[in-house]
Amino acid sequence: MRFDGLRTLVTVTELRVPDAAERENLAAFVARVVRLDAQALVRLRVRGGGVLEAWTMTPFDVLATRSVHGEIEPSDVTVSGNELLAALTVAGGERMDPGPPRDLMWRAELPASGGWHGVDDLPNSVVADVTDRGLAVARESVGPQGTPPASLLDQPVLTVSDGKFDLKVQLRCLFALSGMGFTGRESDDDVVRVSATDSWLRMDARYGAVLRRRHALLPLLF
Repeated sequence: MRFDGLRTLVTVTELRVPDAAERENLAAFVARVVRLDAQALVRLRVRGGGVLEAWTMTPFDVLATRSVHGEIEPSDVTVSGNELLAALTVAGGERMDPGPPRDLMWRAELPASGGWHGVDDLPNSVVADVTDRGLAVARESVGPQGTPPASLLDQPVLTVSDGKFDLKVQLRCLFALSGMGFTGRESDDDVVRVSATDSWLRMDARYGAVLRRRHALLPLLF
């Protein structure tokens, strides 16, 4: 009898971002991700046309995303935020290993890429003012875990409508925009573009976008 050993299939990941400025943009995104949550995951997904999407779930239960020109193999893979940041800032070069896949740890649903309807453009200064007021209230309402209560985060603080959609923007979306560094006082002349599908709300700012389901999914009954 002969024992030939066990073969283990290992998925090798390779990230390629040719442009140095684009690598810096992606690194800035991932640095914010890790600053908000040291254990955060980043999902890298090829959209087509040489565009690479980076996704994460923020502590505010809101998705955040940023796109750069690049490629990832496999074309849809989840990695550790810390390991990806190290690859971008320490290893250097246009080709890098973002770390082993952690696909089984990703829990968030991602929206479809198409079907978005632009609803309105909000002045960045207005979004920043409302966010600042919300942060002031949140500091007085921090719970035992050091986070604002869900009842505060769920409060609608902006209403955006265009005849087709009537959207209630929750405070948690603005906190995610601010926490990820997508908006800032240095860009008050910018706008935050609000768009929607029947299921999702999306807010695009200069440095990235945040997304949240408009309606909670119904639990499965067995």
